[in-house]
Formats: sequence, C-alpha cells, structure tokens
Amino acid sequence: MKNLKTMLFTIALLGSMLAASAQSTVVRVYPKHGTVVAKVTKPKVIVHKKTNFYFADGVWYKARGKKYIVCAAPRGVKVRRLPRARKVVVVNGRKLYKYRGIWYKKTGRHYVVVNV
Repeated sequence: MKNLKTMLFTIALLGSMLAASAQSTVVRVYPKHGTVVAKVTKPKVIVHKKTNFYFADGVWYKARGKKYIVCAAPRGVKVRRLPRARKVVVVNGRKLYKYRGIWYKKTGRHYVVVNV
C-alpha cells in the first residue's frame, strides 16, 4: 500500500511538471521601420508638427493613402498611455520608460518621447 501511494504521488508530480512545461508561449514580432501595413487595430491619432502619426500597441505609423507605414517615433511627441510591457529605467537619476527601443519621460499626465 505504501509503495502504491509513493508511485501515485510520483506520477502526479511528473504529470504536473510536464503540464507546466507544455504551456504555450506567445511571441510577438513587431514590424521593422518602412514596413507597409494595410490595417492598424484601434490606432490613436496624434498630430505632431502638422503631421498625423498613428500609435497602436507601441508601434508608430504614418498614413500613405489607405495604408500605413511603420516609422520611428517623433521626438517630443506626447502620448497619454504606454503599453503595460514598458520597462522603468533610471538613467542619470531620471526615471524613464522604455518600450520597443523608444524612450519616454513622464511629464504630467503624458509620456514624451526623448533621446537618451
């Protein structure tokens, strides 16, 4: 009876370890600058220096006809929110936020794109 309990415990432990290792991982691949995209899901329109930029899931776009082109973040532009996956980094005593290689500084209720 003791051996049966030990064997069942071992099988349950191995089963839980296998189930934990079999969980799927989601990897997002973001487009490179210059990539043309036909559709952007729920973009925020941001006007900066008389140019419309579109911001969705941390990626910046410019419109070209009915399509969008992935572009670099314009320096000095303000956004209300950043994606949750941002990282908080302290650089030279300043608290900055980094997401997808773009650095932001919190100013009031907005985040401003800065050079580091």
